[in-house]
Amino acid sequence: MTALPVQLAPQPQPMTAAEYAATPETPDHRFELQEGAVVMPARAVPAHQDALAELSVQVRVQTPPHLKVLLEIDLDLHLVPPTQPGTVRVPDLVVVTREAFARVGRQGGLLRADDAVLAVELHSTSTKRTDTVVKHSEYADSGIGHYWMIDLLDGPSLTACHHGGPFGYVDAEPVRGTFTADAPFPVRLDLDQLG
Repeated sequence: MTALPVQLAPQPQPMTAAEYAATPETPDHRFELQEGAVVMPARAVPAHQDALAELSVQVRVQTPPHLKVLLEIDLDLHLVPPTQPGTVRVPDLVVVTREAFARVGRQGGLLRADDAVLAVELHSTSTKRTDTVVKHSEYADSGIGHYWMIDLLDGPSLTACHHGGPFGYVDAEPVRGTFTADAPFPVRLDLDQLG
């Protein structure tokens, strides 16, 4: 069976996050909203998906009960007022409050940046600049307290970023082997299992 190509309707004007959220789901493709424009990031390769699955297993078992780990879910960054062209990203992994998860289940809509305590992106050749420059800036501007960037081609390595106030994220040195952190919750990761 062959899937039909996705036909994107022309955008007469930039979309708000609410307009984006109201568009039909496309299970075979992943889209993001970047300053009102729908963009389609490159599809993940099998090694990326395998590393993401392993990361999810390691993080889930250490996540406190009041938090929830989600993979590849729309996250409204709330960088502008709701009536302006919005930005909705799809982090590879995000940790949100269970309260926010339940709210979206009851009311619909999107999870918001202020619901997230951690966003994680696994770099690929085609996404590294977006992950390290664009999303790094957007996630910091939206107030997500912690951002982990994982480079599978470098070890693998994990660069932990934490919000440092008005200047955005403060980046730690990349870690290889075993990564430990106390925030946003105590966690110990075996990065070698991701490669």
